Amino acid sequence: MDEQKHHTILVIEDDPKILAMIVKHLAYEGYAVITAKDGMEGLKRVESETYDLVITDIVMPYVSGVGVVSAVKEKRPHIPVIAITGYGKEPESAASEKRADLVVAKPVKMSTLKDQITQLLGEPRP
Repeated sequence: MDEQKHHTILVIEDDPKILAMIVKHLAYEGYAVITAKDGMEGLKRVESETYDLVITDIVMPYVSGVGVVSAVKEKRPHIPVIAITGYGKEPESAASEKRADLVVAKPVKMSTLKDQITQLLGEPRP
């Protein structure tokens, strides 16, 4: 039985095209995918549901991805968080400081992202 089929991933992304691409690829891999269109909606989802992994854009309206990473790690430190950025080193270092498990640059290469998700979900958390 494939363990991966039981994992639920929250994807927080304000760009509908990027969100649709990530959802399509993750659903194809057998993940249950829940979406949020901004950081505020994402935080509400994290408060009300449990996820195996969170993927968040860094630069978003209302609540930034850095705020999302910080809140997730404060409330549910066991959940791995992947932060995605198209804005270079400054948001990247901010996400790392807030304990994102991984920071990925846009454009996101889906094969690489899927490998990283498998690794984050497959290894026991420290």
